[in-house]
Amino acid sequence: MKPLKWFYSFLKQYRALILLGLFLTTVISALSIVNPYLSGIIVDDVIQAGNYDLLPRLIICLLAVTLMTSALRFLYQLVFETASQGLLYDMRSTVYRKLLEEDFTFYNKKRTGDLMSRQTGDMEAIRHFMAYDIYAVYQNVLLFAFALLMIFTISTKLALCMLVVLPFTAIATFRQSKEVKPAFQRNRNCFSSLNAFVQENISGNRVVKAFAKEDYEKEKFRIENDRFKEAQIRGSRVWMKYVPIFEILSYALTVILMLYGGYMVILEEITMGDLVRVNGYLWMLNTPLRMAGWWVNDIQNFITSVEKIYSTYSEEPRVRTPRFSWNHGDTFAYPHEKLRGNVEFKNVSYSADGEDIVKDISFRVKAGQTVGIIGSTGSGKSTLMNLLCRFYDITSGEVLVDGRDVRQLDLYSLRDNIGMAMQDVFLFSDTIEGNIAYGRPDCSFDRVKKAAIMADANHFISALPEGYDTIVGERGVGLSGGQKQRISLARALLKDPAILILDDTTSAVDMETESYIQNQLKNIKQDCTVFIVAYRISSIRDADQILVMDKGHIIEHGTHDELVAAGGYYAKTFHNQYGEIPYDLMGKNAPESRTTLHQA
Repeated sequence: MKPLKWFYSFLKQYRALILLGLFLTTVISALSIVNPYLSGIIVDDVIQAGNYDLLPRLIICLLAVTLMTSALRFLYQLVFETASQGLLYDMRSTVYRKLLEEDFTFYNKKRTGDLMSRQTGDMEAIRHFMAYDIYAVYQNVLLFAFALLMIFTISTKLALCMLVVLPFTAIATFRQSKEVKPAFQRNRNCFSSLNAFVQENISGNRVVKAFAKEDYEKEKFRIENDRFKEAQIRGSRVWMKYVPIFEILSYALTVILMLYGGYMVILEEITMGDLVRVNGYLWMLNTPLRMAGWWVNDIQNFITSVEKIYSTYSEEPRVRTPRFSWNHGDTFAYPHEKLRGNVEFKNVSYSADGEDIVKDISFRVKAGQTVGIIGSTGSGKSTLMNLLCRFYDITSGEVLVDGRDVRQLDLYSLRDNIGMAMQDVFLFSDTIEGNIAYGRPDCSFDRVKKAAIMADANHFISALPEGYDTIVGERGVGLSGGQKQRISLARALLKDPAILILDDTTSAVDMETESYIQNQLKNIKQDCTVFIVAYRISSIRDADQILVMDKGHIIEHGTHDELVAAGGYYAKTFHNQYGEIPYDLMGKNAPESRTTLHQA
């Protein structure tokens, strides 16, 4: 679907309003020819002929037409404004819903500020076109046509003389439209880039201040701002070049009227009243010519904005709920259901941008088990969890939950059964209670408090002046890293999930708090499958099985005692974190393992 056709799909439901507005515009345009016509009668029949009895009636008619025109103008502006706001509401809602459906790959490529500019600046350009440009262009085309028609009824020769300017107007309009479109595209691109830059620096203001890089960021902003200014100036130069042309052409009509019209009055080919009439219609010819350049700008700005919004909207997510065809042609995905939590990876590989992230991963987890995942930075630990949640689709192999491929499960059902405390904690600008209850907004306060207690967050929340009603800022500003992690953990626990994923969730808490959280997690062990991604061995040592990853592969797999006894990567990591390995933790091959470790 082309961008303008896509826009028309929103416009269709407002056709009745727009047609009503155009009808009112037509009536107003028709009424506009009345006052100049009456002015001509006043000159010929009242002033020159001395028939003063007509004057009161003519003045009453002039006032009535003026009042009627003002009332109708208010109505059609209200109609177009209502239609524009309704259309903008529908478009913004549709685009926002589509943004929520997009997958991680989409957001990895897009900048937040750029997406925001689509929802603000580009949408406003569309609203302006709907609220003003549609009726303004239509009205002025009608005014020009009606005025020209009335001049033809007065004098064909005078009307033909005035038509001389039309070919020049058409040529100038065509050339401006060709030049202004790329200028507006540059303008919108620079605006998006500037918006994205500002958004990034506002979000990252703490990093900027921590590294004392204010001057550096000011210089970067100056460069972005200069680019936007230059794009604005280049766009302005286009219409600045053509607007004087339209002004000259409009004034040419006045010159033609004064010279040739006056000459025709002298020759008595037309009356003085006819000249007054034509002069009254002159503004109806001048205004469309003077404003042509502005309307070309607005229309091209509108087209550019629709194209940019559509280019974002038209990107289809790679990860989506599957559809199945059955005997009667109905399509559906698996309905929402409560999963048990059995998980299996079968020869799973995942690549992105030509790089292998994880390769040939296989393991099986029974419902209710706890799995620890440890490894160096970039080894693929978080990627495994992203594949389980189907934030990305695997390149090969299968990820099974309860024996079914996650690609055959309803996305909402799958993710609603998974509670995830992410590595990068994000808290909404809401109360602490609202943040914890985000996944289950209808739950009771007692459940919120219970989840907070399990995450060891209740004590610091209760100590806040407003307790659970305390408003936290965007990204949890005002809370420490450990406090944010515990709120994130409480949010995941409250979902009562079949699968719980803790992605480096306790890295910012002290050892005592971590130990408390680990003991609390044991209470839910029989109810859900737990995956713990961590760098601390203390976080995973009690897991039923531990996966050790390196460069996208599982290089070790076993329990804590088995891996320590094996003397490999895990044992070395344990030694680095805890010093000398006690004999009672090294298993039956303790002497051999100890020797191997010291040799390594």
